[in-house]
Amino acid sequence: MSVVGTDPTPRVAARPRLYTPAERARRDATQWTMVQGILAPVQFLVFMISLGLVLRFLLTGSGYEAATVSIFVKTGVLYLIMVTGAIWEKVVFGQYLFAPAFFWEDVFSFAVIALHTFYLYGFLTHSLTPAQQMFVALAAYTTYVINAGQFIWKLRMARLDAGAAR
Repeated sequence: MSVVGTDPTPRVAARPRLYTPAERARRDATQWTMVQGILAPVQFLVFMISLGLVLRFLLTGSGYEAATVSIFVKTGVLYLIMVTGAIWEKVVFGQYLFAPAFFWEDVFSFAVIALHTFYLYGFLTHSLTPAQQMFVALAAYTTYVINAGQFIWKLRMARLDAGAAR
């Protein structure tokens, strides 16, 4: 038995758009979007090189200095992308961190920063052995990969939104 005027097709609630039209316009107009677009693949390249050097050290016991330098470079690029990302977020969303559209990405970014910073602390204070330092770096890199995946997912959602808007 059907009720007149009802639609038996289940409805799925529409996903909220990642950007309002004004936020999208600000995102497209700011140079910080280009900065992020350049730094993200640079950081990934540095990560891949560093990961190889860290694994080489852990597997062979050689190359500690190269691995250490690469982790410092990776951490520096991470700090740079985090600071410029906060500026980008301020321009686009009006706040430096934890804008609703990127709240969980920002939360997880703090875990990434904390682990990279813990590595630096362990190195500078000699409170971690070289092997422990490399394992902390691997933990930091694991969180980085998860966080990068979060941002790639958001980029995909933004592209789907843009396609739906056309």
